[in-house]
Amino acid sequence: MTGNDIARVQAYLRQLLDNQKINVVAPPRKGATVELAVGSEVIGTVHRDEDEGETSFSINIIVLEEDLAPAAATETAAAAKPARSTRR
Repeated sequence: MTGNDIARVQAYLRQLLDNQKINVVAPPRKGATVELAVGSEVIGTVHRDEDEGETSFSINIIVLEEDLAPAAATETAAAAKPARSTRR
């Protein structure tokens, strides 16, 4: 990805997600992976793809098990939510 690509993707994500802490970080050496961060926390990678004359950018977000709330706490919170009525 070029520096211009990185700046454009970063601006788009900041606007789309309404978060100025989003950073698309250029790699330290050419050809290395471009990282996606929120503040100083790296949350994934950004890749550029060209296919049949069209360019797209894909984001792979990584969620580590150790960063999640314990399963029991999540299940308890989900069970506490009231059920939605499907009647109109």
